[in-house]
Amino acid sequence: MRTKAVQVLWGCFLLWDLYVSSAQTVYPGIKARVTQRALDYGVLAGMEMTEHMVKEKNIPDLEGSESLEFLKVDYVDYNFSNIKINAFSFPNTSLAFVPGVGIKALTNHGTANISTDWEIKSPLFEDAGGADLFLSGVYFTGIVVLARNDFGHPILKLQRCYAQVSHAHVSFSGELSVLYNSFAEPMEKPILKNLNEMLCPIIMSEVEALNANLSMLEVLTKIDNYTLLDYSLISSPEITENYMELNLKGVFYPLDNLTDPPFLPVPFALPERHDSMLYVGISEFFFKSASFAYFTSGAFNVTLSLKEISSHLVQNSQGLGNVLSRIAEIYILSQPFMVRVMATEPPVISLQPGNFTLDIPASMVLLAQTENSTAEAIVSMDFVASTSVGLVILGQRLVCSLSLNRFRLSLPESNRSNIEVLRFENILSSLLHFGILPLANAKLQQGIPLPNPHKISFVNSDIEVFEGFLLISTDLKYETSLKQQLSFHGWEGLNLISGQWRGKPVA
Repeated sequence: MRTKAVQVLWGCFLLWDLYVSSAQTVYPGIKARVTQRALDYGVLAGMEMTEHMVKEKNIPDLEGSESLEFLKVDYVDYNFSNIKINAFSFPNTSLAFVPGVGIKALTNHGTANISTDWEIKSPLFEDAGGADLFLSGVYFTGIVVLARNDFGHPILKLQRCYAQVSHAHVSFSGELSVLYNSFAEPMEKPILKNLNEMLCPIIMSEVEALNANLSMLEVLTKIDNYTLLDYSLISSPEITENYMELNLKGVFYPLDNLTDPPFLPVPFALPERHDSMLYVGISEFFFKSASFAYFTSGAFNVTLSLKEISSHLVQNSQGLGNVLSRIAEIYILSQPFMVRVMATEPPVISLQPGNFTLDIPASMVLLAQTENSTAEAIVSMDFVASTSVGLVILGQRLVCSLSLNRFRLSLPESNRSNIEVLRFENILSSLLHFGILPLANAKLQQGIPLPNPHKISFVNSDIEVFEGFLLISTDLKYETSLKQQLSFHGWEGLNLISGQWRGKPVA
């Protein structure tokens, strides 16, 4: 008996452990998958971005004091100004996924041409002029590891950094350029040695600067006066041989309440595709949380005047004129007319293969404004409007539009017992179809912001609806007109001859 009791206890413990583990599992509302095609394009876009950056960026002056033992000179004060990277080339550059680790960057056979003005002073002489530094055989490799911090921001780490420049050639210009060029070769070796020692610290400093920018990203975005959208990472990216997958929280909150909705996301998997650069899977949970947040915030409760409905009316022969004539025929109204629509429950979201529907349970109250400016309810009807959701990507936003499929009354209530339900159903259906839905679609035109890299737009996009989620397949395009001002963190402390670097230390 005792043995059996122990077995039962162990069984209960294991079941409880499984329950707790499953209860603590957090599933994403959005998945974003980056493919090898995106990395290949990233190489091209990165070169273009760097070209714009180096042309527009002013590199700080470099100054210091050195002893030139090979010239028997105790010290030489120098200042390099107007430093410009005139040209560079990295013909063999690649990015590749390292499963379970990160992204490997590799470049070799690179070249760079740098020009500068210089000024030197020593006990024996002083002079000024110009110089060109040509670097060749530039090689770099490293692995960028992607993770998340405690706030859901992405963070980057550079591992296994190795950088080397094989050759450096200095050419001076000025009154004594013939003299300086005669001992340029001895200067090239310490410049090359110290440059190679400082390249990885400089690159790592740039990564740290980028992390500082990433830490300021708004993962909680205000959509409008009703809701916030949480795009934070819930886990570190998953890296395979063919793609990187990001799991985002993807949940809406009411503007004044960051409590999670009373339902949980369910797991979903993106199909195995690699033809596009980026795949974004948006789960049914994402839209359900939007529905719940907007309902909780009261966004679905609106009162519209006849003038407001008319401004959004689709003009045709069966439009507002017939609707109002029917209402006037029943009620013989002479007062201004209003419609109040109130959602009675959060709209019901359903994503099935090729079909995205939204069922709206609501009540509609027809109001007439009396002579003393009070609104008098004529009749109130509960109804369910079943709509189809159309989807399109405009810029970096997902824009939805509604079209009415079915309209049915439920438990009609009225203070006029002679109203025919079917006749009134047709009237309200016309009001929804020709007046209220166009108004709602106008509001929906602002769209939902999609997660995308900074200054990158979506092109060749396609949307498919699967069971429980929709899939956006898209390529990417770097917009040069929206180029970001990047910085050369770490260059201001560079000393090529002595090997001293006064940049910010990298932890």
